[in-house]
Amino acid sequence: MDITLNETKQEVPAAEHRKTKYRFLSAIAGTSAGYAVAFAVNLLVPQIAPVNFQKYQAGIGQIDANQAYRGFLIAMILWYVLQGVAAHAEAEWYIRKTAFRFAIGIGLAIWDILGTKLQILPQPFFPGPAGIAEAFISDGTFIFENMLYSLRLFGLGFSLGVLLGVSTGILIGWFPKAYYWIAPVLKITGVIPAVAWMPFALTLFPTPLSAAVFLIVICAWFPVASLTASGIQSTPRAQFDAARTLGGNSFYLVFHVAIPHAMPQIFTGISTANAFAFTTLVMAEMMGQPGGLGYYINTSKVWSAYYKVFAAILVMAVLFSLIMWLIEKIQRKVLIWQEGLVKEDGNG
Repeated sequence: MDITLNETKQEVPAAEHRKTKYRFLSAIAGTSAGYAVAFAVNLLVPQIAPVNFQKYQAGIGQIDANQAYRGFLIAMILWYVLQGVAAHAEAEWYIRKTAFRFAIGIGLAIWDILGTKLQILPQPFFPGPAGIAEAFISDGTFIFENMLYSLRLFGLGFSLGVLLGVSTGILIGWFPKAYYWIAPVLKITGVIPAVAWMPFALTLFPTPLSAAVFLIVICAWFPVASLTASGIQSTPRAQFDAARTLGGNSFYLVFHVAIPHAMPQIFTGISTANAFAFTTLVMAEMMGQPGGLGYYINTSKVWSAYYKVFAAILVMAVLFSLIMWLIEKIQRKVLIWQEGLVKEDGNG
């Protein structure tokens, strides 16, 4: 009887392992299948609309936009297969994203048919994926240079805005007199769109770069300052009383009690500020900057090169997603550290 029970217990984990392995392999196949369908559509569906794919020099050979798009699809298939192999220890994370990734591949296939093969979509306003690939082939260096300009501008404005916002939030959240004088100014200036400040910024600051940095600082400052102050003011009094009982001074109360408690609100403010700052960045670049992705969109639109506009929008989407991912990573690390301290104190 005991031998039978032990054999049954051993069979259950083995069956679960086989089930997980089957789901994982299905996820790799499903993730790749969408892009494989997009590749097959591009390769096998005949080109009905009259489209001239210009050849560009690439290394020792030549390549056109359609071939570059196929290369992108092959790269995505290989990337997700390798990612799946590397993520075997975290199979559930990979499996959860299968349906979405498959849908992206199918969406690319439909877009290719409507925008390139048949050109049912209005041209040149809605180019197909091959058209966007052409923008990266023909103008890749210029796009990269403008991306670096945008990153420099965003990095300066956003970092200064966050630092100023956290400092202001601590000040008005901790000192009642500072709240009395600064909070009304924050509430009035915070609701004014950053674009409304542009004429004043261009007049007051010596260069377009410094004016744009000022606009990004303003739009990032408001949400970070407001939520930081709210987090500090909502700190339970019992935590302050406990810290004072243990001999904590004002410095300790601010930096070891109030600010750790306000961390979730601070990161919410930073995430909100990121969206505001990115929008302001693009508008500032469109209205007076000598470079940047917004500038690139503006100049491309003048020449009706909408395939370049879509390429710049794609780069913006990737950049914004990467910045949000980085903020979330930092947030998880900081909040896990905070939760760990709370658990240790509770166990102690």
